[in-house]
Amino acid sequence: YKRQPRIRSGSPVTQPKTFLFLQGHPSTFPRRLADALEAAGARVLRVNFCVGDWVYWLGRSAVNYRGSFRDWDGFLEQLIAREGVTDVLYYGDCRPYHLAAREVAQRCGVRAIAYEFGYLRPDWLTLERGGMSTRSHFPKSPEAVREIGAQMGPADLEPRYRHGMGVELFHEVFYNLSSYFLWFAYPRYHADRYYDPLVEYITGILRQLRLEANKREAVATMQRLWQAEERYFVFPLQLQNDYQLRANAPFAHQGDAIREVVGSFARNAPREAHLVFKCHPLDYGGEGWPGHISRAAAENGVTRRVHYIDGGHLEAILDRAQGCVLINSTVGMHAIGRGCPVKVLGGAVFDIEGLADRRPLDQFWSAPEKPDAELAKAL
Repeated sequence: YKRQPRIRSGSPVTQPKTFLFLQGHPSTFPRRLADALEAAGARVLRVNFCVGDWVYWLGRSAVNYRGSFRDWDGFLEQLIAREGVTDVLYYGDCRPYHLAAREVAQRCGVRAIAYEFGYLRPDWLTLERGGMSTRSHFPKSPEAVREIGAQMGPADLEPRYRHGMGVELFHEVFYNLSSYFLWFAYPRYHADRYYDPLVEYITGILRQLRLEANKREAVATMQRLWQAEERYFVFPLQLQNDYQLRANAPFAHQGDAIREVVGSFARNAPREAHLVFKCHPLDYGGEGWPGHISRAAAENGVTRRVHYIDGGHLEAILDRAQGCVLINSTVGMHAIGRGCPVKVLGGAVFDIEGLADRRPLDQFWSAPEKPDAELAKAL
């Protein structure tokens, strides 16, 4: 990080606390958070599960867990009792070790705290008790959102701590490949990776070689739609290995969602409308989304009206879109903030009456409901 987020380290902790860190984001952030907590009078412990964890915690004391996943919950329960742990902190609430930790923490009467990239990006982290998305404590009532929002000042949405994609990719690749090649240091580590890292990264390099050409094609596609003043809907694709898809969506594979959405669009959307699928910026390129989309479009007779882009300016695309259909991508927050109608197909904290269109998908295409501007501000 070129500019480090400011973490308050001088505020006193009212009661002595012991934070147990589990797996964190592959960066220096967990270490800096630990430093701040210790400066505030807390005690910090850590469990390493793989070489990547060990590298990013290097120089700090930690417990290296080399047992089986089956024995993890018993080990954790003993560790919490022995060390007087008050809070268990982890990045990503759906990782197998963290799902188990949440259950153990509940049994032991201590807090489990999950953090992730924020629903607003860049610049924000989301921190919640227990978990997020379908495990979130976020209110589902519009009245509750308005009431809480009225107690808050206006959100500061000015980006202050940018985290470049190149930096993110470097840390991600280094963390995973170090654990992959040095697996014998933690031979029973259960990585729960959706893809083999070597296949994913080699394929990702091939996608990177075409990235600039893909961006030009995306811009050209959107320019054609804008110049012709075509009505269009946008579907932001997510990463297939994202736990938000794997754990919090009603689809076994994103290809199933593509087929369902294209079929509904073909049957119910106005005949002049178009549907634009936008690739995730960090997609590694191995799922063949263009093939899934073109087959679904051909089967439903809408090939000319369905498009796939790998690039383009998201905000500009949302500003001109008739609506945004998504599974549970954080793009939904940005769409709501820009007044673009949103239809959510999975579990998301922003799927609230007055913000997202809660009617069936088939009804969304003909008369998408815009989010309530005041409720969006409260959100």
